[in-house]
Amino acid sequence: MLAGLSATLLSACSDKAADATASGFSSIDITGADYATGFQLTDHHGQARSLADFKGQVVAIFFGFTQCPDVCPTSMSELAEVKRLLGADGDKFQGLFVSLDPERDTPEVMKAYVASFDPSFLALYSTAEGLPELAKRFRIFYKKVDGPTPTSYTIDHSAGIYMYDTQGRVRLYARYGSGAPALAGDVKKLLAQ
Repeated sequence: MLAGLSATLLSACSDKAADATASGFSSIDITGADYATGFQLTDHHGQARSLADFKGQVVAIFFGFTQCPDVCPTSMSELAEVKRLLGADGDKFQGLFVSLDPERDTPEVMKAYVASFDPSFLALYSTAEGLPELAKRFRIFYKKVDGPTPTSYTIDHSAGIYMYDTQGRVRLYARYGSGAPALAGDVKKLLAQ
């Protein structure tokens, strides 16, 4: 099943890669996708959130976990740099971090984590029971990998970023390591539409 999901996502990405150049975006244009279309999650302040809360902003969503040693902090740093590169339009960009680790990522831990990148970013979470369905709706792979102690596990996971236009429609999928300048260019294009 996991291999099938990965193959489906890779196939969809490669099909859309050709469209990215034609659309002028650096990221993969997934406009009209029937996945990653929305959410009902709780933020680190305890407030219920959905894409409608961010109307008028370009939203970037990254799935990860706060104890991630490399991919997560790199991606969140990129998103913070995107906001900086946008200058005066930075307030029209919202970074969202969705936890894949409900066991350890408490609201307090997530609040401190996202604030270390940008104080306007929000961390969102699902219940442990709801996480598999959320991951399926977003085509996110994640798997707990045991460590030497019960609390020292890590999580293998997808590392891309979904981007939404100012109307809350899923538009782009950015591969890990795309770079802040390319992502900022895509955000500017979405803001101009």
